[in-house]
Amino acid sequence: MANGRPAGPASAQIVGRLALFQELTADQARGIIAEARERHLSKGEVLFQKGDRARGFFVIVSGQIKLAFPSVHGSEKVVEILGPGQSFGEALMFMDRPYPVFAEAVIDSLLVEVPSQPVIDLLRKDPAFAQAMLAGLAKRLHSLVQDVESYTMRSSAQRLIGYLLQQAAGVDSGSVEVTLPTSKAVIASRLNLTPETLSRVLHELGEHGLLEVHGRSIRIADVQMLRTFDH
Repeated sequence: MANGRPAGPASAQIVGRLALFQELTADQARGIIAEARERHLSKGEVLFQKGDRARGFFVIVSGQIKLAFPSVHGSEKVVEILGPGQSFGEALMFMDRPYPVFAEAVIDSLLVEVPSQPVIDLLRKDPAFAQAMLAGLAKRLHSLVQDVESYTMRSSAQRLIGYLLQQAAGVDSGSVEVTLPTSKAVIASRLNLTPETLSRVLHELGEHGLLEVHGRSIRIADVQMLRTFDH
């Protein structure tokens, strides 16, 4: 069983909204959530290290978690930056392998740890739940494949523009201000850029009148112009 206190009502609600739990009956959902435990992490605190044994998966209630590969030179390669309502670690429940990355809180965070055994027990009993979990894992894999394509086929500017447009989701035209969810160094690693390249591209986009940068606050002058910018 995971360490920590039982999941509170707000945490249980977020876990219950996960796509892989949508096919569960109320009793099945309660059974899994009853085994879940809350984990509080301070900014910079490590949830698990690369090589640690996987005992379940995690759901973010509040805050941000980065998944990254450590480097012998002291640097890191950020794989994902995850926020509230997102989950991670599901696939490792079935592989009996250690974590291939480390997880660290970008800011103070609250997570729910769902231990693997009740999930595995339910997978054996409920084909609909198994199908929902497979769909969730396939969606995550598709996202990672898109990331690899982005790194190999798109320029530095295209990667950054794509990321900024994601932050401005729901705005199709006109100006909008977005706040970067974490430091520029972390975002640069996430986009497979050096911090210097990220700063250079931000400066170039600013010179074209597409952006105004004030620390982590970025004003996009025109979303449609940024989307069609050819660099």
